[in-house]
Amino acid sequence: MEPGGVEHLLVEAGADSRRLRHALTLLCDGQWWALADLVRETATSRRTIEALLREVELERSGDRFRVPLTHTPGYQHLLAMAPPPEDPVAHLVPHYRHVLERLEELVAKAPRGRHVLDHVAATPETVLRRALLLGARFWLPGSRLLCVGDHDLTSLAVKLVHPEADVTVVDIDERILAYIDEQGLGVRTRWADLRLGLPPSAADHDLAITDPPYTPEGVGLFVARAIEGLKPGGRVALAYGASERTPALALKVQSSLADLNLVYEAIYPDFNRYFGAEAIGSAADLYLLCPTGKTRPAVAARLDRLSTAIYTQGPQSVESAPAPLPSAAVDTDLLVGEWPKELTQPRVKLSTWLAKPHATAPARVAIAIPAGLEAALPRLLLATRARHVRVLPADLPPLPEVLSAVYTCTPVEGGLDAVRLPRPEGDADLVLRRILDNGHGKLANTWREGLIAVARGQGTTLTKNEARALIRQVAPWSEALTPLEAPLHRLAGLRAEVATTVAALSGTT
Repeated sequence: MEPGGVEHLLVEAGADSRRLRHALTLLCDGQWWALADLVRETATSRRTIEALLREVELERSGDRFRVPLTHTPGYQHLLAMAPPPEDPVAHLVPHYRHVLERLEELVAKAPRGRHVLDHVAATPETVLRRALLLGARFWLPGSRLLCVGDHDLTSLAVKLVHPEADVTVVDIDERILAYIDEQGLGVRTRWADLRLGLPPSAADHDLAITDPPYTPEGVGLFVARAIEGLKPGGRVALAYGASERTPALALKVQSSLADLNLVYEAIYPDFNRYFGAEAIGSAADLYLLCPTGKTRPAVAARLDRLSTAIYTQGPQSVESAPAPLPSAAVDTDLLVGEWPKELTQPRVKLSTWLAKPHATAPARVAIAIPAGLEAALPRLLLATRARHVRVLPADLPPLPEVLSAVYTCTPVEGGLDAVRLPRPEGDADLVLRRILDNGHGKLANTWREGLIAVARGQGTTLTKNEARALIRQVAPWSEALTPLEAPLHRLAGLRAEVATTVAALSGTT
């Protein structure tokens, strides 16, 4: 088409036409472009790029296109000849080419994103630049960084660039936690559904970084949990992006941040780039946020009115209908979760159930799990010593094998019955059961006390330091966390690791 159509589009865009001019410059430089690549390179929404393409005559090669070289002179007066604003760490990237190559391999082999968790993968260069920016802005050797969700593998980038940094990842996706541990870079991993709480061991960090679901509810929750994980004087790095067409949505998100009384120390526009998310230009800004003296009370107030619907898709999307309450009455001493008001039994929230042991020792418990929170099932079962647990609804994921050491589980109409097994025979099984029966206790501490008890039963003496050394040798990951925080792949290997430490008491291997 004639340049006049493009000129009209640029005039309508006004000062914001620079992003369109940047796209037009790339189309006229002789390279072939796919739509997704052009969106990501210019950090411009797919709809805006498509509007430009309708006004430009293109030549095509498969799914790629460009402005014919014979037509480019007609557009020269419209092009953005200056480059986009300078990336604050672009000059450092060439010095870390080996790290980028490693990250490209890690990202390519990582578990695929889950749409119900709003996963969109950041590019390898993005996670490298995050690590470089954190190192340029803060002193990372010896500092503690908390990754609040890490589908993008920022934790691995930080450890590759700053191996002296202490890095912990908290995530709901078991696949991601297992993949990060497989790399052997020394990243600590913790399981958590942030709607139900932050793991106790994920406290006292100097820095936190998060790339949350891009809803006001999701950003507000993830940033609030990040602040919970900080020590005084800490900072939060937040990736968030919105289309240039939807400033009202960005305002809602920024309002949720304002409610937390945070200071914006910096905003780096379009710093993060993604494979996908074309509706927001496959890009997001990077915010550096500083808590104030009023932030902690605001976080507590935010979490008191917590909604579990934080995603853009799936059963826990912000637009989904509230999950119906269980309709059947149950014979139980305690109700966990949301139940009809007419039921008279004592009740407790799911988050409270996971946070601390219940004050009483109920024999029969009934747990209602809303759609979208099923990943919490193993931890909800490990959080009690009740003899009988009824779990609703019926559509629940398979239970991990490790729970067979604690429960016999039977599907029943409308749900699942978990009946606690009697104490096992055998020293190793007794120690394992002791650990799993103390879901809120420090895993290594319970393990240590179990080994000391076994040694005593064998007529020998084992000191606390000797027991700790045995455990540290076979399971260094077990320090400081509880069974409720441990990723399932760690719990899956626990039986064999416990058996190794018990065998070592008698000098066998």
